[in-house]
Amino acid sequence: MGLFGFGKKKHQDEDAAEQAAEAAKDETADVADEQAEPAYPTEAVSEYEGRGETYGPWDSNDEDVPDYDDYLDLGAYFLPFLQGIQLRIKANRATQQILGSTITYGSSSLEIEAFAAPKTLGLWDDVRADLLDANKAAVEQPGVFGTELKLPVSLKGGKVLDTRIVGVDGPRWMLRGIFSGKAATDPTDPETLALNKFFADIVVERGEEPLAPRDLIPMHPPVAPAERRARAAAEAEATDGKEHFKDIPNKPDGPFDSDQQVEVKTTLSRGPMFSEVR
Repeated sequence: MGLFGFGKKKHQDEDAAEQAAEAAKDETADVADEQAEPAYPTEAVSEYEGRGETYGPWDSNDEDVPDYDDYLDLGAYFLPFLQGIQLRIKANRATQQILGSTITYGSSSLEIEAFAAPKTLGLWDDVRADLLDANKAAVEQPGVFGTELKLPVSLKGGKVLDTRIVGVDGPRWMLRGIFSGKAATDPTDPETLALNKFFADIVVERGEEPLAPRDLIPMHPPVAPAERRARAAAEAEATDGKEHFKDIPNKPDGPFDSDQQVEVKTTLSRGPMFSEVR
């Protein structure tokens, strides 16, 4: 009997191990399938469909928005991580107001701007039409993010820079990307594929501030994930046990504790600059 008992347990253990191995294999396959799923259409299309459901760029309130806890926070949008990029912040020299950002990757670059848009209508069609009217050399063509523009830009010294301009409409916002270098001319180049995915992975945070259509969504200096988590922890610690203060009539707007301070950091005192290298 004892032998039969041990034999049965051995078979049970083997069966359990096989089941666990199969489950692990299935889970690995599911993860691989998720990772293999493209972040944007792989073929050029005239209409960009599936934003917020299958593809990005994402809105922070989308039901299927990816986890962006480790993204770089710029206020209007959160930028994903990509090894080897350089980030340059575009700012108004006089006011130091941040206007956008530019990602450099290899010999290519991507300039990113987020604009407020009407509640019911998209903005990219109108913006694209204005660009076509203002630039006779601009040409419309299908792209992975829908209809895009090819626009050659004249530089000093007689050089011409080829650019590819894309626009994606979201809920009350439009995200515009201006690709240059290989990312503007070679659809199959690794730099193009990497920057396309980077653009598709961006998470936009429109906010509730009233803005006129085509206004830039307000931005702030980059906040790294670790700094953002540290701030959240500090705020939680500062308010711990003081939730009842919010019910006090005529409560002052400032902090109750004298040891709470506000730190102001200025990172763009000389206009546009490289602010982070990844």
